[in-house]
Amino acid sequence: MVYQLVWKILPGLRGTSCSDFRATPTDAPNNEQGVTFECATAAKCDGLMKELETHFGPQRFSNNASAFETVKAYVVGWNAKNA
Repeated sequence: MVYQLVWKILPGLRGTSCSDFRATPTDAPNNEQGVTFECATAAKCDGLMKELETHFGPQRFSNNASAFETVKAYVVGWNAKNA
């Protein structure tokens, strides 16, 4: 199943943070304005969401673009390993 990933990018005193990762099944993936990935099961998708929260929760970024591109690269790499 193909999912569209969304998350919140929030400003903070120490930099921009990412949180509240969610995946929505989609029939119309949008890789230009978002991040899509494939998961064989809902459990695997849930595991990725927890992994993203754990990995990116403590990180801070200098701006929204940096945060977006870093998360996108991580998910693209994860998708390549798990496809």
